[in-house]
Amino acid sequence: MKRIALILSLMMALAASFGCAKKTGAGYDDGLTPEMRAAIEQITDARVYFAFNKFDIKPEYKDLLKNKAELIKKYNSIRVGIEGNCDERGTQEYNLALGERRARAAYEYLVTLGVSPGQLEMISYGKENPVAQGSGESVWSKNRRDDFRVVAH
Repeated sequence: MKRIALILSLMMALAASFGCAKKTGAGYDDGLTPEMRAAIEQITDARVYFAFNKFDIKPEYKDLLKNKAELIKKYNSIRVGIEGNCDERGTQEYNLALGERRARAAYEYLVTLGVSPGQLEMISYGKENPVAQGSGESVWSKNRRDDFRVVAH
């Protein structure tokens, strides 16, 4: 129960850190250059997927993380949240811990590539944030992942 309260308070703190965009005539002006918009899109688009009950970064995702690292270093005002996720199997506590290990694996790899730890934060959603519903390996494999969100720029 304490873990749920902690996660909820972290999520509320994260939500509170978002600022309001300035409204302009045609939409919202967030002050981003087209290059920075493209960088944010590249950072957030691609996910890292994991094998069942694993949290090690597979070789096929190392280049993807290297690309993210270069962009994060280039735009040092960007802060990225790494979100660890699991499939529906296992207890809530187990999956929260596994999601944290998955987020930490990406965090540590990005830091070894030269990203400042101050530009990164981690959160585990365990099995509470699936992208695919249902059961079976084709669904479960989509939910065992790290997502990347730009939380400040």
